[in-house]
Amino acid sequence: MYANLVYKRRSVNPGPPSYTLWMEIKPFRKLLRRVYRPGTAPGTLPTPTGPPRPTRLRLTRFDAEALLEVDLLTPEGIDQCNEGRLTWLDVEGQDIATIEAVGRHIGVHPLALEDVVNLGQRPKVDDYDECLFIVLDRVRLDAEALSVETEQISIVLQDDLLVTFCESGNEIFEPVRVRLRSGKGRIRTSGTDYVAYALIDSVVDHYFPVLDTIDDQIAQLEDGIDESPSSADRVALHRIRRNLILLRRSVWPLREMVARLQHSESELIQESTTVFLRDVADHLALIADMIEAYREMVSGLMELHLSAISNRMNEVMKVLTIIATIFIPLSFIAGVYGMNFDTQASRFNMPELSWTWGYPAALGLMALVAVGLLAYFKKRRWI
Repeated sequence: MYANLVYKRRSVNPGPPSYTLWMEIKPFRKLLRRVYRPGTAPGTLPTPTGPPRPTRLRLTRFDAEALLEVDLLTPEGIDQCNEGRLTWLDVEGQDIATIEAVGRHIGVHPLALEDVVNLGQRPKVDDYDECLFIVLDRVRLDAEALSVETEQISIVLQDDLLVTFCESGNEIFEPVRVRLRSGKGRIRTSGTDYVAYALIDSVVDHYFPVLDTIDDQIAQLEDGIDESPSSADRVALHRIRRNLILLRRSVWPLREMVARLQHSESELIQESTTVFLRDVADHLALIADMIEAYREMVSGLMELHLSAISNRMNEVMKVLTIIATIFIPLSFIAGVYGMNFDTQASRFNMPELSWTWGYPAALGLMALVAVGLLAYFKKRRWI
């Protein structure tokens, strides 16, 4: 397995050309992030290419008494819905023109907007005074390929407005929507920072099902390696190890991000919300411990697999060596008696050749030697 960094041009339209930085890792390829030609001004967005991609704008405006959910056609529709005190705008899709329009309408910093469009960002939190910009990594397990996939989720937190940007589907936020609709708890009476906490907590909680699946895979492989190790087990172990590396690369920056939110001096994070962020930090610490434990288990299974393969090879070699050792004296006896002797020429030319029972005697001698060797090997506990 090896890796190459490859720059691929993404656009030939006027303006600063954008490139995509790929990391080619045999036997798979993963998109890291889009970069620009050196010297490009910060905050520059790539030029849209191709037909517009569908993007869904879902507006949720709520307070303790009422809740309004509506799909918007344009970002300007935010100002037309005056019901409720707090607003959550969910942008689903990666249409650059729509994302730029949303950012311009709500006043997102250009650097934050650049990070929204350029996927593959490291989980982080940036304080832009007028807003907090948060980047998360959601994970899911591809059932067919049994590989972990990551998706960037960006959150813009303002005073009474929360905006989330998702690459594709945002079903991960559905439990939060259910809580908002039910009106139970403090989610509709607290600020947007609490809703942001609920979204972060939902993203973190989705790590546990992935880890449970990996735990089941490790248990199955452990049983299979104990019974009959195969090359398929080695491939599965490498796949699990790669998934754990990807999870670790997402979780550790996520812990730093949550720690920064806990100790943030921004007025957008209330003191009452930091208590709940502490619970998220505990979950992330547990996830990190589970990942490290699974990595050690995979390493142990790799060693067990190699040891089992080696032991099986040693058993085969031992059987073949015993067989060869037994047949060495038998081949010697057969070779001696297979020489051309003339018993009439001299009395020293093996008189046994003229015996009536000479052939059975030679076979009996061979059998006696073979049985004697097997008894000796058994006494020495070699077999």
